[in-house]
Amino acid sequence: MNDALYEQIVARRPKPYDMAVRILVILVIVAVAILGMPLIGFFSFFIAVIIAMIAYYFIFPRLNVEYEYSLLNHDMQIDVIYNKAKRKSKLGIDIQAAEIIAPKGSPRLNSFKAEKVYDFTSGDPSAKAYAVFIPIDQTNTCVYIEPDSNMIDHMQQWMGSKMYKD
Repeated sequence: MNDALYEQIVARRPKPYDMAVRILVILVIVAVAILGMPLIGFFSFFIAVIIAMIAYYFIFPRLNVEYEYSLLNHDMQIDVIYNKAKRKSKLGIDIQAAEIIAPKGSPRLNSFKAEKVYDFTSGDPSAKAYAVFIPIDQTNTCVYIEPDSNMIDHMQQWMGSKMYKD
């Protein structure tokens, strides 16, 4: 078979509230441990440890995010990787069904209106993100991705005149 497979990982930059969430969780743990001592005694430390374990397994991994784009011929699979350990499939699309693929902010996108928007980019304003307008479940959807030049070349093979590099 002559299948073309290309994978790319894009790390999301920390959002402004990520550090605030970390500090808030740690403050809650400390407050439960210290302020709970006069009320419920030494048992407050056990509650603080349980809160810390919940934060360690459920909250903190969600603050370290990477996106993986897998392009097999014209099928693109987008997965999210939490804390470099846990993978979750987010979206699978057939890029041949896309109406247009163009750089984010391109004037070619002015005639397209999205009802739903997915952002799978790093959040870096200097990075070149692309908008993929595609119907998903009878909904006009815009998917923002941040492909490198090799992935753009692979996508160009399948998209033809519906892909713009501006």
